[in-house]
Amino acid sequence: MNSDQKNALYADAMKELASITEGETNVTALMATVSCVLAEKFDYYFWTGFYIVDPVKENELVVGPYQGTLGCLRIPFGRGVCGTVASSLKSCVVEDVHAFPGHIACDSRSNSEIVVPVLDRQGALIAVFDVDSVQTGSFDETDQKALETIMAQVFAR
Repeated sequence: MNSDQKNALYADAMKELASITEGETNVTALMATVSCVLAEKFDYYFWTGFYIVDPVKENELVVGPYQGTLGCLRIPFGRGVCGTVASSLKSCVVEDVHAFPGHIACDSRSNSEIVVPVLDRQGALIAVFDVDSVQTGSFDETDQKALETIMAQVFAR
């Protein structure tokens, strides 16, 4: 899929999410809705969901709302792609997960991945948004920019 096609789908998803989530403040409901809308819109999304900062266990993510096969239950900060993004607060696009040092294989069919931090209005990390694909090289800068924009519009408003 080229960047123009991706941009059109992301623009459609942003409009749909803005309409559906307007006025909603429950974070779980927002995460479930974002996961569902994006998973349905993009056929190259294999696993789509959130790992939430655990309020009890410091520096650990716990699986949140998602669409797809069974996810890992917990991921320590600094470990794997999700943990790396949680530690750095910087998005990460991984063309080939098998080449990523310390990659955590929740499902061996995943071959590429993108993870973006999810920040609240005050700029604090509340989760990471994780998308896996069975194809290598599915994600690029177009996905990164769009997903960062969606996370800011839905969670930092």
